[in-house]
Amino acid sequence: MSARNWVVAFLALLALGPLVLPEFHITLLNYIGLYALVALGLVLLTGVGGLTSFGQAAFVGIGAYTSAYLTTTEGLPDFVAWVGVSPWLTLPAAILLTVAVAAVLGLLTLRLSGHYLPLGTIAWGMSLYFLFGNVSFLGGHTGVSGIPAISLFGVELKDGRYFYYLIWLMVLAALWATQNLLDSREGRAIRALKGGAVMAEAMGVDTARSKLVIFLIAAAFAAVSGWLYAHLQRFVNPTPFGLHIGIEYLFMAVIGGAGHVWGALLGAGLITILKQWLQDLLPRIFGASGNFEIIVFGLLMIFVLHRARDGLWPVIRRLAPLRGARRKVESAGPLGRRTKPAAGSVVLEVKDAVKKFGGLTANNHMSLSVRAGEILALIGPNGAGKSTLFNLITGVDPPTAGEVHFLGGRVDGLASREIARRGMSRTFQHVRLLATMSVLENVAIGAHLRGGGGVMAAALRLERAEEGRLLAEAARQIERVGLAEHVFDAAGSLALGQQRTVEIARALAADPSLLLLDEPAAGLRYLEKQALAELLGRLRDEGMGILLVEHDMDFVMGLADRVVVMEFGEKIAEGLPEEVQGNPDVIEAYLGGVD
Repeated sequence: MSARNWVVAFLALLALGPLVLPEFHITLLNYIGLYALVALGLVLLTGVGGLTSFGQAAFVGIGAYTSAYLTTTEGLPDFVAWVGVSPWLTLPAAILLTVAVAAVLGLLTLRLSGHYLPLGTIAWGMSLYFLFGNVSFLGGHTGVSGIPAISLFGVELKDGRYFYYLIWLMVLAALWATQNLLDSREGRAIRALKGGAVMAEAMGVDTARSKLVIFLIAAAFAAVSGWLYAHLQRFVNPTPFGLHIGIEYLFMAVIGGAGHVWGALLGAGLITILKQWLQDLLPRIFGASGNFEIIVFGLLMIFVLHRARDGLWPVIRRLAPLRGARRKVESAGPLGRRTKPAAGSVVLEVKDAVKKFGGLTANNHMSLSVRAGEILALIGPNGAGKSTLFNLITGVDPPTAGEVHFLGGRVDGLASREIARRGMSRTFQHVRLLATMSVLENVAIGAHLRGGGGVMAAALRLERAEEGRLLAEAARQIERVGLAEHVFDAAGSLALGQQRTVEIARALAADPSLLLLDEPAAGLRYLEKQALAELLGRLRDEGMGILLVEHDMDFVMGLADRVVVMEFGEKIAEGLPEEVQGNPDVIEAYLGGVD
């Protein structure tokens, strides 16, 4: 059965639900929809972006309390009072206030990394929960009652059966928008976060912005869920917005499949139904009342983390694979290209670069230059400081002293993405691809700076023409490096040598003036190295400057125009390949001396 048919069947069953199901099941489905909205935000935040948050319940609370306060409080100032006239007007107010609070918290919290980030979300989640219960104008722990019902086309949605359609319309809209976002340039930037900030920034992605974007989207989804909850219950108190509920939302996302949009729906449904069932069953088994379901959830989480770390949705997909049409890359017009520097002109100049890590000097007064239409090889024993110099040039690490000039402008001290914007692209010593994404999508990340579609345009599918051009460019670069048959394969399924070639294609997708390759031939077979040498030769003939780090001397000496040799962070030789090969200092560095 095709994926489209499954979706149509799901929508049909969803539409028929209130017509055939009893009231209890409708109520259960309403809450599954509310929880799925929050879990969907966590799919973006945690599963896709790799950022763990325990505080989403607090954002649900802000959305709920905003609408409750505006629709029940009399004597509000005129500039606010009109918002409370209709619950529909309080929806944008709830979203805006929640997003504003999330922006402040995100700017503070998202600077943290490791275990400090989830601890930070716990801190503000608890703070907001206690704020709801201790502020008198929000009703304290008693809460706010008398919240008006929502009217739609003159019909008051007081009955859960009517409200059901509104909830699920919101859920489906959020699912559609999220899927659109992830299948776009902005979505690839978000998914690139899991590949590490260094890789993403090198491709021109503003990682701080991408993190904040998904944090705000997750908060907005939570606010919509809170608004719906307030007008479904028509009563709000702090209890549903505590830290324990925030943990439950995270359970839903992780168990359903935190990296998958439909995993949010699966997790919300499974946890909600299981919770209800266990609350009825366990007291009868143990002969006493209590929160025994929490114990079961804890054991379930441990089991899922052991057996299905990606959640249950991928398991279901493997057991019942969906038949879908193979995606095609539509032919599209070319992207704009940057003006190439004149052949022979200096594109990169490093002057007396020094990099110290505490008492260790990794680079000591290193100088080199690369011209357009030239391949410069940077060689040296392991630990010579070659990769450190790459990081200085590309903005990963600022130099302790010295200067780096690119295309006539000084770039030392600039962020990697700003240097990439000027026309410098790179690969990495240790392959940095997103293993579960296709080769096409990985390479398209390299073209990030060649597009301009924003988040809203992506969510509403308004940038499809640009997206088509970006994917077509990625496909052209994949064909250029000889991997056309692997366009739709998962990058992690390729051999190491092929993955390195994918990295080169990704770097080329940026249309660079200077290409930095860190050990591109490592892991390649003889014929693959020959193909790579031919590719680099063509790029040189097209006027591109190439800085190459490589340990395969046969590969280097047969390809490079000039060679720079490093040892212990210093340059010990520079010249033509044949000159360097006979240099006594080079022989000493590599072989330990000359007989």
